[in-house]
Amino acid sequence: MNDKKRIFIVDDESGFTRLLKLTLEKTGNYLVREENDGTTAWLAAREFKPDIVFLDIVMPKIDGGEVARKIRSDPMLAHVPIIFLTAIVAERETLQEIGGFPFLAKPVSLEAITHCIEHHLPSPAAEETP
Repeated sequence: MNDKKRIFIVDDESGFTRLLKLTLEKTGNYLVREENDGTTAWLAAREFKPDIVFLDIVMPKIDGGEVARKIRSDPMLAHVPIIFLTAIVAERETLQEIGGFPFLAKPVSLEAITHCIEHHLPSPAAEETP
């Protein structure tokens, strides 16, 4: 189906990204791509053309902040919402932002992820699919 939202998850913990991918795809509403290497995340995002990006902050080689800057500086991706996923903050702090980006604290529930997607993306009924 072409009306599925494209979700891009970048996190160095492959077990986390795999579980989130399978859980989101099981709903039938999302097409999910996972990337476990921050150094290749920007190019993978250009190829995948996501509707929303969930991005870990603490990763080896390159941190999520740098990945977010690369995505934001790319005219093809500049409009895509980026949500940080991080274990370095407490749940009570998730109403705030990190570097101007909203974030969710890990561990994160499927309900929190889907609520975030619904909040940051228009509903499929509100837009026309080419």
